[in-house]
Amino acid sequence: MPENNFDEFKLKLEKEHQFPCVYMFKFIIPADNKKMAIAEAIFNADVEISQKNSSTGKYISITAKQVALNADEIILVYKKALEIEGLIAL
Repeated sequence: MPENNFDEFKLKLEKEHQFPCVYMFKFIIPADNKKMAIAEAIFNADVEISQKNSSTGKYISITAKQVALNADEIILVYKKALEIEGLIAL
């Protein structure tokens, strides 16, 4: 996601959410224990994370609900997540 898309995304978040709020992140990553550990580490310790394996077992979908104080906190999580090779942000 190019930097200018984050600017547009921030405006959309600020328009559609009243902060602080619980924000739900959804990602798909290749089924790999190391990548899963890295993905879980980008969230706060108190975050509720659920995961589900794909029917073929090649991918894992991750859903995380985290309290965000502002749009910048959400964008920071996405920036960290996009550093994980093979990750798809939904």
